[in-house]
Amino acid sequence: MRLDQLPLRKPAHVAVIDWSAMRPDEARRLRELGFDEGVKVEALHQGPVGRDPIACKVGRMTIALRRAQAAAISVEPAEA
Repeated sequence: MRLDQLPLRKPAHVAVIDWSAMRPDEARRLRELGFDEGVKVEALHQGPVGRDPIACKVGRMTIALRRAQAAAISVEPAEA
């Protein structure tokens, strides 16, 4: 499942990130913010127009992602 498809408030772990689907500056920013395989993420909110941007919790931070960036991130639901 992709991060842009993850239901709100459902914890997941990043499985794979398609870095080549992003511009180099976008990929660098996400790496600096802690996105990497195995990291726990949770979609918190989606914007009102086109559901863009998506607010995600990554560790203790909340960051906003464009839907296109979230589509490049594959996640697996976290076990309860």
